[in-house]
Amino acid sequence: MRTSALAAGITAVGLTLAATVALTTAARTPVSIATGSLLPPDPALPTVETASWPSGSGDISDDSAIYANATDPSLSVVIGDNKADSGGGIGVFDMTGALLQFREDGKIGNVDLRAGFSLGGTSVVLVGANNRSNSSQEFWVLDPTTRLLSSTKSLGTLYTQSSNYGFCLYVSPATGKFYSFVTATDGRVDQYELGSTGGEVTATRVRSFDVGGQTEGCVADDGLGYAYFGEEDVGIWRYNAEPGGGTTRTSVDKVGAGRLTADVEGLDIAHGPDKTGYLYASSQGSSKIVVYDRVTYAHIRSFSVPSNGSIDSVSVTDGLAVTGASLGPGFPHGALVVHDESNSGGTTANLKYVPLAGTTT
Repeated sequence: MRTSALAAGITAVGLTLAATVALTTAARTPVSIATGSLLPPDPALPTVETASWPSGSGDISDDSAIYANATDPSLSVVIGDNKADSGGGIGVFDMTGALLQFREDGKIGNVDLRAGFSLGGTSVVLVGANNRSNSSQEFWVLDPTTRLLSSTKSLGTLYTQSSNYGFCLYVSPATGKFYSFVTATDGRVDQYELGSTGGEVTATRVRSFDVGGQTEGCVADDGLGYAYFGEEDVGIWRYNAEPGGGTTRTSVDKVGAGRLTADVEGLDIAHGPDKTGYLYASSQGSSKIVVYDRVTYAHIRSFSVPSNGSIDSVSVTDGLAVTGASLGPGFPHGALVVHDESNSGGTTANLKYVPLAGTTT
């Protein structure tokens, strides 16, 4: 999964985006989180799976991000990556698993999104990812009404280190500034401050640190000001997410301590009221999802995602995404979306949707 070496020293590059994308106020509306456990029922049965990708074969799916449409939850979507060496890109799926759009924009590694990014004076839903094809960051605008990503084919290039591997976004609770984190196969993490000039996104590298070994999965907690990274063979690390946060870190959990089996992969946070909620992690070696308390990191639950009727069980899970916001019919209390490598009966790996229970378990 190595990409060609490009100039990693470029730290501020303009990225042209379509400034005329029509957006609803949903991009600026706070999402109301349903009360409840923010956990799936036991067993954690999938009720929806995404269609196979239109090209390629095998394990070309990986990470995902969920957009919860606060104005009309039925228009919520899951945005997934396609990491194929040829014909890879990014896709938008609806809550029935149908593919609404696929853009062949390169070997996309990990994807994340945030609403409220100011682009040319307009608040937009910003979708970002690392592109392993050209060692870059890529950004798109999601239209909450059409549920399509910006139709501009070439979005420009924001170069990163040549071994880029994973990606996540962060919005500082102290300053409101937007940041991206780009992880690497050698353990390096670069943090970029994102801004805009007219219709262009800019990225300036503001911090670098070394997690240790190969790191892909990451998630930032905008409420608590932390960023979490999965060092695949070692465990989960917590860092201060602010650009001046330094290199001091806290171990959340370790491989071999009884809960995580290498590789440590996808990470995400189910946000509850008053800074409650859970940190979700993918234990790829055991095909399990491990859940921790968002504040204390106490182990809450570990579980597999079994088969449910015509939907096969989840195995060798890589990326995941979770939200407690309503996503419309079938997912009134939110959903956990997980990658399934094998996807029995399909031509490619895919994503499974598991409803959250909405009641204390």
